[in-house]
Amino acid sequence: MQVDYHDAHNRHWDDAEHLFDDSRWANADQLYGLSAECGLKRLMMAFGMNIDTTTGSPTEKKDWVHANKAWQRYESYRAGHYHGAKYSLPANDPFINWDVSQRYANRSNFDQALAESHKQGANAVRSLVNQAILEGIVT
Repeated sequence: MQVDYHDAHNRHWDDAEHLFDDSRWANADQLYGLSAECGLKRLMMAFGMNIDTTTGSPTEKKDWVHANKAWQRYESYRAGHYHGAKYSLPANDPFINWDVSQRYANRSNFDQALAESHKQGANAVRSLVNQAILEGIVT
């Protein structure tokens, strides 16, 4: 299947919101991370990340990262692009304590505060994606 970071970003956000509203912290938390990752990768594409035209996946292995590493990779693309100054993220990476492997963890390890912090991080990415759409950088 062809990668579509923008659609995946929105889909994961929508599902995370439903789960969050239902107090299902563990899965909401994971989906906020995936939403942020996909949104950042869509912005990284706009700022010069090379993708395989057949699959849509990044061509460089260092770009094959999840939310806990995508924040830093995004900064390397943003900093090198002439539009990048208007698209900065908060200095503190909210996904530093998030890992895709946490999908295997017991739900008792997750609470509203943890999910809320990742929701805020994903929302910061969401705001940048929406800004990029309005400014014609992302379609």
